[in-house]
Parts: sequence; structure tokens; C-alpha cells
Amino acid sequence: MRALEILVRRRDKETLRQIFKVPTVSSLKWKDVESLILAMGGEIKEGSGSRIRFLLNGNIARFHRPHPSPDTDKGAIVSLREWLESIGVDYD
Repeated sequence: MRALEILVRRRDKETLRQIFKVPTVSSLKWKDVESLILAMGGEIKEGSGSRIRFLLNGNIARFHRPHPSPDTDKGAIVSLREWLESIGVDYD
């Protein structure tokens, strides 16, 4: 899926670019990640505590919402990138 073709907001495009950037960035806000998933037609399901599930293209990824900091850690960004790649999302 060429995600850039379906994303309208510049901020969502920038978030996707940051996710696919190597070396991995350390300043990505979690709210921007959630906004990106929704912009690509995905769903966000709340679990207990800080658990969260992203549903996109019939695929599920599980994460923990960062707290108390709003910044997404590098490990979560790498996991997010790998999940997006595995379901056919690219940045090209």
C-alpha cells in the first residue's frame, strides 16, 4: 500500500517518514502515531492499562501507550515500522 497516496495531512505524511527513517528517531509523539493509523483507515482499540491495539488492513499490532512521557521510544518505533512493512505499507 502506498500510504503517501492516501494521506492528506502533511503531519501524517511526516509521521510516516519519521517511522521509516533510519537511524530511528527518538522524538516521535505517540498522538501522531495514533493519528497516522486513523488517517490510513485503521482502528485503535483500548486495552487495560496502557495496552492498545492497532487494526489496519485486517492485521493487529499490540503496543503500550508511552507514559508518563508522550514520546514513543525507539523500540516501539522499530516494531511499528516492521509491522507496517509486514502488511505492505511503505514510505516510497
